[in-house]
Amino acid sequence: MTHTSAHTAHDHANGPSPHEPDADDMADFLDLEAAVLAGHLASVTAWLPVTTEPRHVVDLGCGTGAGTFALFTRFPGAAVTAVDASAPHLHRLRERAEADGVAGRVRTVRADLDADWPGLGRPDLVWASASLHHVADPDRTLSTVHDLLAPGGLFALVEVDSFPRFLPEDAPEDRPGLEERCHAAVAHRRAEHMPHLGADWGPRLTAAGFTVEGERTMTVHVESSGNEAVGPYALSVLGRLRDSAADALEAEDVAALDRLLDTAGPGSVLRRGDLAVRTTRTVWAARRT
Repeated sequence: MTHTSAHTAHDHANGPSPHEPDADDMADFLDLEAAVLAGHLASVTAWLPVTTEPRHVVDLGCGTGAGTFALFTRFPGAAVTAVDASAPHLHRLRERAEADGVAGRVRTVRADLDADWPGLGRPDLVWASASLHHVADPDRTLSTVHDLLAPGGLFALVEVDSFPRFLPEDAPEDRPGLEERCHAAVAHRRAEHMPHLGADWGPRLTAAGFTVEGERTMTVHVESSGNEAVGPYALSVLGRLRDSAADALEAEDVAALDRLLDTAGPGSVLRRGDLAVRTTRTVWAARRT
């Protein structure tokens, strides 16, 4: 799994994996996640304390464009510069922009957030969702964002508090608590590879010269009955979790995971009617004064 700061870092769903996923597979995964979290992203953008509609937005670590298109919806007059390290992800974003008729409002830039940034203009709003916990030097990155913004501009920082869970606590029936054991098995690797995950970004934003105008923790709960992407998303996340956790789990737990991941079997996660995406994210809105 690639842990570059300019990705939207949706490898957070499972932690480090022993193999690099196919670029198209990862793009499909990001699109699935976007479909699941669409309501959450709309809530975040609606909450932002904007006084006037931004004309230029920079989306740092845009992936295939979940945040970019949420920002287009919230700010229909804005242009977005979408920044990511992955050329295939940016290509997918441009394809959707063409299909949605907004290609003229989006510019894609391939860049690593830990390297020197190319010219990104002087945005009124910078958005970074689930990407900054990957940067090597958060204080340097926040200072760069501060200097990038126009005076009075807003920085919206969205970060993951907890990894998504899908199964009830007493599931599966033959191995209750399986999901929690899987997450516990990879917790130390996550901490090693993503040391800034779950950090309190408020003090760092203040130290970088921002005025924090708002902070809000949002609970995400999406039932599979109301969103057809939940099942495939759960299948993908649990598959990646198996890759990461299998060597630290009991054989019975690995077998139970395999039954959940067997799409042709009676125990497939796709056949369960009790799936729900459960996670939390925190949003900071910080002003360059």
